[in-house]
Amino acid sequence: MKIDVSQLAEAAKTLRAGDKVELSGQIYTGRDAAHKRFAQLIANGEPLPFPVENAAIYYAGPTAAKEGMVIGSCGPTTSGRMDPYAPMLLDIGLKAMIGKGERSSQVVEAIKRNKAVYFCAIGGAGALACRCIEECEVIAFEELGCESVKRLYVRDFPLIVATDCLGGNIYTEGRSAYDKRRVKSSIAK
Repeated sequence: MKIDVSQLAEAAKTLRAGDKVELSGQIYTGRDAAHKRFAQLIANGEPLPFPVENAAIYYAGPTAAKEGMVIGSCGPTTSGRMDPYAPMLLDIGLKAMIGKGERSSQVVEAIKRNKAVYFCAIGGAGALACRCIEECEVIAFEELGCESVKRLYVRDFPLIVATDCLGGNIYTEGRSAYDKRRVKSSIAK
């Protein structure tokens, strides 16, 4: 299913865990250090370096671009490191997060509360992911190097819905399905 970032607010309501998506449009990068600064800005009543309402943030720290490329390798980082900050960002309008790995129960509740979505990108495939990135611009915290906040323009970025707005979760549902198959298999022996 192809989705434009500008349509995320509506699309997030219909997406379900396990859906495959090709996302296009403007997204932002941010990792641990940037999220800590986001929290400080919010606590001080200062604006974030990007419009958070209905935005998507990609937990990635892209490497420097090689000659002739827009960006270097751009794979997802472990999302759980942003869990202390995610509910606050979702509550002020963030619509989607992109990363890898499970999220805390607090993040899942915030996703449900805000009718948002958490996408998984393929870990270990950063060199392939960069092929979907058409533009890259550092917009904040340049001194953080690869962890600076960047505005990316992606086209047909392949993602899987990991947690949907109803709380559907590929991690818990996948484990449950595996356990059921394992029990059936052991009974059949």
